[in-house]
Amino acid sequence: MTFKSPLWYPAAILLTAINLVGVGFAAASTESWHAAVHATLALAFGLWAQRLRQRRGPGGSEVEARLDSLEGDVARLESLEADMSKLRQELGDAHERLDFAERMLAQGKDKPRVGPT
Repeated sequence: MTFKSPLWYPAAILLTAINLVGVGFAAASTESWHAAVHATLALAFGLWAQRLRQRRGPGGSEVEARLDSLEGDVARLESLEADMSKLRQELGDAHERLDFAERMLAQGKDKPRVGPT
């Protein structure tokens, strides 16, 4: 697993919570060293969770960032499809005009020309 996995942040939070509960149980059984170890681990995991949260940015996870990126790609694709449709229509119109002009020029050649006499 890499540190970019979206599972690391929840895992760090869970480990922090477990060690905080461990502090309570160790303190209740009057084991001060045991409680100190759990407190140190809780602090370490809490700092790690905070660092992971800062790394992934405010307000979202990597999955949300990828979804936003995909939504942007879909919007660009739809825009390109609309542009292509418009270009196809314009090309069809230009083709019709060219056919019309060719027909008019062909009819003009067939007609006898009467010049001034």
